[in-house]
Amino acid sequence: MTPVDNFDRSTPAPTPPGQAADSLHAAFVDLRHQLGARIVGQSALVERLLIALLADGHLLVEGAPGLAKTTAIRELAARVDADFARVQFTPDLLPGDLTGTEVWRPQDGRFEFLPGPIFHSVLLADEINRAPAKVQSALLEAMGERQVTVGRQTYALPALFLVMATQNPIEQEGTFPLPEAQLDRFLMHVRIGYPEADAETAILRLARERARDALQPAPVPTRRLSLDEVFAARTEVLDLHLSPALERYLVELVLASRDAARYDPALARRIAWGASPRGSIALERCARARAWLAGRDFVTPDDVRAVAPDVLRHRVLPSYEATAEGWDGERIVAALVDLVPLP
Repeated sequence: MTPVDNFDRSTPAPTPPGQAADSLHAAFVDLRHQLGARIVGQSALVERLLIALLADGHLLVEGAPGLAKTTAIRELAARVDADFARVQFTPDLLPGDLTGTEVWRPQDGRFEFLPGPIFHSVLLADEINRAPAKVQSALLEAMGERQVTVGRQTYALPALFLVMATQNPIEQEGTFPLPEAQLDRFLMHVRIGYPEADAETAILRLARERARDALQPAPVPTRRLSLDEVFAARTEVLDLHLSPALERYLVELVLASRDAARYDPALARRIAWGASPRGSIALERCARARAWLAGRDFVTPDDVRAVAPDVLRHRVLPSYEATAEGWDGERIVAALVDLVPLP
C-alpha cells in the first residue's frame, strides 16, 4: 500500500482554454449571491469565505453563538464540488479523532489506517479553542504542509483543502488560547458581530421558511462550482496586475509592524512582535482575490487596506504595556494603516 496515493486527490486538469474569463467570474458572483441569500446580515463573512477559497487559505472566525458561522461554511461546501466535515472541538478530543488512526486487522495480520475528518476538502473546526494544545497542533502540519503524518506514514490531503475554525469570544472558562504558531497558519482572522434590525427581520422570515419546509427534502443547489473552475479562478487571481508602487506599499505595511518607530515611537512600544513574511504573502493574495471578486484586473490600495485588518490582526502581537492600555492587534493594525502613506 502506498499511503499517500490512497488519500491524495491530485490537482485537476487546467480549465479548458475555451472557457471565457467573464463566465468564470460570473459563476463566483452567482455563488456570492446564493450565499448572501442564505446567510443574511453577514456579507463580510461571505466575502471572506470566497477570498479564502480564491487565495487558497484558511479562516479563523470569531463571533458570538448564533451568527451563522456553521451555516456559512456548510452552504459554501454545498455549492462547490467538495466534501464537508465538521469537528466539534472539546477538552477530551484526541489528535487521532481529527487525523485518523491505525487499526489492527487480525484477519489480515496488519494495521490499516482509517482517515479522520481532516481528509475532507472543507473542514469546520468548531470552537477550536476548547481543545487542548495537543489537538490544536494536529492542524499545524495539515494547514501548513497539506499532509498528515501518522506513525511513520505521511498521507496527502485533498488538492482543495479549506479549514474554517471558529471560536467563541464570550466564554473563556475551559478554553485554550491558540498559540502564535497556530494563528499564523490562518490566512485571516475574521471578527463578526450582530446583524442590523433589517437583517434580523429577514433572518426571522428565512427561519420561518426553513421551518415550514423542514419535512420536505432539502433543495439541491442548481449550480456547483467544479474543482476545475476553482483552480482556474485561482490562476486568474494570481495573474491580476499589481503595480510595483502598490507592492512596495503592501510590504511597507508589514515592515511597519516590525519597526513602527519610523512612524510613531509611542506605537512601537506597543508592539511586541510584528507580522512574519506570511503576513506579506497573505496580504497580497487576499487583496488580489478581493479585486478579482470586484471584477477588476488590477489591485488598488483600497483592496489592500480593506483586507489588512483581517490579515494582520492576529499576526501583530501587542506588548504588555499596550494590553494594559487597552490596545489589541486590531487597534494597532488600524494605526499602522493610518500611518503608512498611500502610494
